Amino acid sequence: MSFISNLRRTLKKKDDKTDASNAKDILDRPRSPNQLSVVNSPEMDPIISDFRCSRSDLSLALEDCMVALDLFLRNEFEQAQDRLKSRTKDSMYHALTYATILEMQAMMTFDPQHILTAGNTMKDSQAICQRELHTILQSPGYSQGENHCHFEGGVKLGVGAFNLMISMLPTRTLKLLEFVGFTGNKEFGLQQLVEGSVGSTFRSFLCNMLLLCYHTFMSFILGTGEGDVEDAEKLLQPYLEKYPTGSIFLFFAGRIEEIKGNLDAAIKRFEECCEVQQQWKQFHHMCYWELMWCFTYKRHWKMAYFYADLLSKENTWSKATYAYMKAAYLSMLTPDDCLTFGETALTLFRQVPGLKQKIAGKSLPTEKFAIRKARRYLAENPIALPAPPLEMMYIWNGYTVIGKHKDLTEDMLKTLGEEQVKLDSTPRSEFTVDDQCLLSLLKGLCLKHLGRQEEAEQYFTLVLCNESQIKYDHYLVPNALLEHGLLCLEQGRKAEAINLLETAMQNYKHYSMESRTHFRIQAALHKAKGVGENGIHSPT
Repeated sequence: MSFISNLRRTLKKKDDKTDASNAKDILDRPRSPNQLSVVNSPEMDPIISDFRCSRSDLSLALEDCMVALDLFLRNEFEQAQDRLKSRTKDSMYHALTYATILEMQAMMTFDPQHILTAGNTMKDSQAICQRELHTILQSPGYSQGENHCHFEGGVKLGVGAFNLMISMLPTRTLKLLEFVGFTGNKEFGLQQLVEGSVGSTFRSFLCNMLLLCYHTFMSFILGTGEGDVEDAEKLLQPYLEKYPTGSIFLFFAGRIEEIKGNLDAAIKRFEECCEVQQQWKQFHHMCYWELMWCFTYKRHWKMAYFYADLLSKENTWSKATYAYMKAAYLSMLTPDDCLTFGETALTLFRQVPGLKQKIAGKSLPTEKFAIRKARRYLAENPIALPAPPLEMMYIWNGYTVIGKHKDLTEDMLKTLGEEQVKLDSTPRSEFTVDDQCLLSLLKGLCLKHLGRQEEAEQYFTLVLCNESQIKYDHYLVPNALLEHGLLCLEQGRKAEAINLLETAMQNYKHYSMESRTHFRIQAALHKAKGVGENGIHSPT
């Protein structure tokens, strides 16, 4: 049963019966467009300028910001920003909303100037909030007023987000944070966000978006795919009905179809998202990334290359990663097929190390992984990587997606078999054991999703048996332990699963994508053990 359904039964009754009724109505009837978390008042004057009326300045500011948010969700991005910008110096809600939009833009572009502007704007908004706080503290008669629900929604957003994020961190990081007084509980965080998402407060939309991000992205990329797709669909549906052409909602609709394994429906949604607006190309780039993976899952290498190529030309997030993915897809084609693209896999692989970049002084983990793998092609007579798109697919937890469809998984297993034949026919080299262990790990994943658990376990064990002979891809061993542990967990072998997972967590360091693997191990341990405050596991 879904988390939201369980929560609905356990939530205490609110003193305000109207708010409780609205919350229940949203959860029970997700298709109702009249109970959205964004103001729904077509009769509202689009320009709120009469500050002489009896309503408070705070009420007017909130209403104006919700109108701006409504414009933003309708893809009218510039109009929303213009409306907010004029009052960022005197209204904390205008300042915060404007800064949040700039932060979103900066996260999508990774443009240094966008990041700097967004950061400075957020600092300015914090200063305005501090000024307002000082005014409130100096007020002799402060009490809960008509806008208290917006304040309460903000608290639930902050507390919920903090608890959720802290609880997902690896144990070693959690222990350090706990030492200085930080604690977090995942279930409590989700509960706070669900409570904050109901009703029509200013932060309801943000609570919904964070829940959607958790269920559709964080739980897959930094977890084991434990997100609740059913809850995500319930959260999204009313917004899709009110904003059928809203880019954000079309994107999430595509992502939900993707993680359900409905790739054709996902592709259609992402294409719609690209067509409905042209102001923010960053939304296009997010869709291109997901489209690239959808076609990877379908083994349509040419189309996957097409979207990787678009990203390499239009987006600056990680040129090295895009070049690596282009090379990876070309490596799956015949030499004659590659001629039509005017590039070769060898040339692209050799370009990857030179495209390395740093953001805030740090390199992206995916970029570092791509550079390490591409170095093999710097040799005069390089030995080809085995199925590089399928390896990167594992890094992004793509096997959890294809595992929902038997035909997709069987096709991927067939491709891995073809790569095995190539490896067996190649003279033995310093890379042979690494390549064999990689194929064994990926075969094990496919077999696990196909229900052939004994065969899957044999392949995971094969990686572990060759640990001492692996020269470069040391990340394979802890990840094989992780997957073996998840397999044991599915079979009810709880003690064995915990032992494998803790071995993977404690015995291996300084390997590729280590942090992401630790996040996944932590999520798996959450499944295997009772989880208490801060994600620390209770005794069993």
